[in-house]
Amino acid sequence: MRPAFAIGLVFLGCCSNVVFLELLVRDFPGCGNIVTFAQFLFIAVEGFIFQANFGKKSPSIPISHIIIRIVMTYLYVSIFNFFLIFCNGMQPFKLSLFQGSLIANMILGIIILKKRYTPLKYASISMVSLGIFICTYMSAKQVAADTSSAKEDGLFAFLRWLLGIAMLSFALIMSARMGIFQETLYKQYGKYPKEALFYNHCLPLPGFLLLAGDIYNHAVLFSQSVFFFFPKFGGTVQTTFFPPPLLKTRYVCIRGVFTLTTECTSLTVTLVVTLRKFVSLIISIIYFRNPFTAWHWFGMAVVFVGTLMYTEVWNSARGLLHREKRVEKKE
Repeated sequence: MRPAFAIGLVFLGCCSNVVFLELLVRDFPGCGNIVTFAQFLFIAVEGFIFQANFGKKSPSIPISHIIIRIVMTYLYVSIFNFFLIFCNGMQPFKLSLFQGSLIANMILGIIILKKRYTPLKYASISMVSLGIFICTYMSAKQVAADTSSAKEDGLFAFLRWLLGIAMLSFALIMSARMGIFQETLYKQYGKYPKEALFYNHCLPLPGFLLLAGDIYNHAVLFSQSVFFFFPKFGGTVQTTFFPPPLLKTRYVCIRGVFTLTTECTSLTVTLVVTLRKFVSLIISIIYFRNPFTAWHWFGMAVVFVGTLMYTEVWNSARGLLHREKRVEKKE
């Protein structure tokens, strides 16, 4: 039940967090730093009290390995953020991140962990990637049409494209390598999702000192604002300074992801996280009334079939049917 529970946390927490975050970013476009800092601080304080027992409990996994994991995360996030800025308007690059992570994880799993997958697994990953690409590409076409800019010089556009490919490749490889590194750590030292959650959010906190000015300015801005969320009995739910639902849903999301890493392979975790992003996209389209075409429906169907193929639900159903028939024969 733990993997199913973790997957439920991922989808419930992450998808609802995306809605809260999008509502906030629409009014405060530059609030990314303070949101990230608040989330890291919230999880670090909770872990310091309940996991580290106010610093009295030593980590089960060596700190050196945890620091390596954090450095890898920092490199990936830094390259990813710069990639999004650099490739602004180059939507196909951004979309490649959705389906490319699955392929990259599978390739590194074969190279590093010497894994072998069934033809059904290869086909399912390809179908999920294709379906997500179709949905995100059709949504991005509308964004690109609304924010189109002047065409660039041919040579400059080509060089920019090459550099974008290099950054994208590095980001995908680093993301897949992080997942495999995490998987090997749990095999060697045991499963400690709460501990990993705490140290991965506590140790990077000093890095936010570099963003102290921006965080302080937005804290002042938030303290002067009132946030309105979903209607409730004819009124509105409102909070001041910073929306607690954003932190709570983020904690549920991250908690689910770290629990899932201890229960499943890195490829399965990547698949779940990728599907979560896909579901978040669909929720965003429906909730914020963005265009939803026949291509979106087709992409959703392809993702659904690919997911069923990956979980081998048909084989499980067939095995259950055979067991029932054997029981009937015995009776």
